[in-house]
Amino acid sequence: MLLEQFNLAERGDAVAALRPCIDVTRWCEDIVDRRPYESVDSLVTEAAQAADPFTAEEIDSALAHHPRIGERAGGDSREATLSRSEQAGVDPSDADVQQALRDGNLAYEERFGRVFLIRAAGRSAGEILSSLRERLQHDPASEERIIAGQLREIALLRLRGTITA
Repeated sequence: MLLEQFNLAERGDAVAALRPCIDVTRWCEDIVDRRPYESVDSLVTEAAQAADPFTAEEIDSALAHHPRIGERAGGDSREATLSRSEQAGVDPSDADVQQALRDGNLAYEERFGRVFLIRAAGRSAGEILSSLRERLQHDPASEERIIAGQLREIALLRLRGTITA
């Protein structure tokens, strides 16, 4: 969607356009209510402020829709398409990496009670796996801060791809 279209869209349509970036109602509504934006950069700046901080409940809600790293999101939704694109560095034909990611995901979920989240775009499977293993050593409070930061990065990256100049 072009920035001009976003600025002029009905509130509900504008909120709906942002949901694939991250389905956090407060964040979507805050961004829409701050319109109009002069540039995509100013939109992203405002969006970063609206995302700081996400509450624990917002993080849990957003993660409920997030696929595990290494698992391809199904369906034709914009969110599923974005997720598949972001995980392009994870080769589904590499059985060893896929198994290591499955094992790591399960260990992470057992330790922290939620899906492992990382901005996968631009990262190789090896980098993701290394980060997963490292983060398994964190305490829950540290990991909570990292998850919030990763969620912001993903939301802003997706926002830049959703609203263009």
